[in-house]
Amino acid sequence: MAAERLRNLSQPIDVSLLDATIAAFYGTGSKQERAQADQILRDLQNNPDMWLQVVHILQQTKSLNTKFFALQVLEGVIKYRWNALPVEQRDGMKNYISEVIVQLSSNEASFQAERLYVNKLNIILVQILKHEWPARWRSFIPDLVAAAKTSETICENCMAILKLLSEEVFDFSRGEMTQQKIKELKQSLNSEFQLIHELCLYVLSASQRTELIRATLSTLHAFLSWIPLGYIFESTLLETLLNFFPVPSYRNLTLQCLTEVAALNFGDYYNVQYVKMCNIFMIQLQNILPPTTDIPEAYAHGSSEEQAFVQNLALFFTSFYKFHIRVLETSQENISALLVGLEYLINISYVDDTEVFKVCLDYWNSLVLELFDANHNSDNPAVTAKMTGLQVPLLPGMVDGLGAQLLQRRQLYAGTMSKLRMLMICRMAKPEEVLIVEDENGNIVRETMKDNDVLVQYKIMRETLIYLSHLDHEDTEKQMLKKLRKQVSGAGHS
Repeated sequence: MAAERLRNLSQPIDVSLLDATIAAFYGTGSKQERAQADQILRDLQNNPDMWLQVVHILQQTKSLNTKFFALQVLEGVIKYRWNALPVEQRDGMKNYISEVIVQLSSNEASFQAERLYVNKLNIILVQILKHEWPARWRSFIPDLVAAAKTSETICENCMAILKLLSEEVFDFSRGEMTQQKIKELKQSLNSEFQLIHELCLYVLSASQRTELIRATLSTLHAFLSWIPLGYIFESTLLETLLNFFPVPSYRNLTLQCLTEVAALNFGDYYNVQYVKMCNIFMIQLQNILPPTTDIPEAYAHGSSEEQAFVQNLALFFTSFYKFHIRVLETSQENISALLVGLEYLINISYVDDTEVFKVCLDYWNSLVLELFDANHNSDNPAVTAKMTGLQVPLLPGMVDGLGAQLLQRRQLYAGTMSKLRMLMICRMAKPEEVLIVEDENGNIVRETMKDNDVLVQYKIMRETLIYLSHLDHEDTEKQMLKKLRKQVSGAGHS
């Protein structure tokens, strides 16, 4: 009887009965009760008119599970039937969801109490936006920015919506939208980003609310890989991020933002800004994490936040040096900052964490390969200059000048390469293991033990060490003998 009352959607649904059914599904009742509740809920979800009850349910229920069930029904309609709905129904639902979000996020108490519900409403709003914006909701970004300025809690939630929108358009959209629609959304975000940029800078300069600043940094992190470069390098944004880096509450989020900036590579136009960024960053880092710190030891005994900082630091250094190491080789001051940074990266490479080591190893392999190729092709100056980016006029008689630059560059990295050889020797992964075993027929056979991750790591490390040996075989021999002496004496047992 109760089930039939719920299934009859010709009148407003009995919300208390729906609450009880959902409670039975999630409850500790018998298997049969849960199965019955599951069947009723499936029938409701499959009913094409069920979504018309969503507003009524959300207004009447106090149960979070019931709210989530109603929003799940609505999400299905938005994904698969939205454009077929009458305009007034689309506008009504769009306005209702927007109003509830503003209402719940307008004061601290309701925002904290209903956080999970608000987060789900944000997701629903972004799903609607993928259909409505920009063509049928041109004022969305201006409306959102205007609402954000009315209250810090609304502003914090607006940042969460903007982050979701960016992720949907740039990261998760494949397979859900046409390429034309994705392109349209990207162009709209780009064209209206000035308003978002101004809001972010305003928050970072004026707010004292930790949660809001963290939400803003998190949103910026989602934007930085795609926004027009002028918003980063021709505004106060980069300077503002560097100012937040020393503050413990914001350090990891800021470092993630700086890593996104470091990973951008659009030629030499912003080299001056990258040099300035690196020099300021290194000064700040040496105050936060003195160069004498035993980073592997600190990591082993650090909090999850401190460990995340080391992980983010590895990503920052490898991203920056992968794309911008050349510009740091241009003056003594820049070289000093570069060598200190490489020293940090060597120390981070000793951290006992597989993912951290993979990040570092990939970069070391690429740097060593670049140095080896330049040295190996030194008899072909045209190839070398193109490969290494050395600005040398390739005229007859100028090969010696190029050779001098290559030698100078090798000498610049000699100390780092020497420490890298010891790192590769100390942390060398196991090669493929071969065991001699007896099979089921009594035959003695070789059995290969395959650990793909370790094997891949071994091959990269082996290749890196081979290139390092070619660059300076005497130092490689010296480092190996040094390690062997420690092994023999027991001091370096591992």
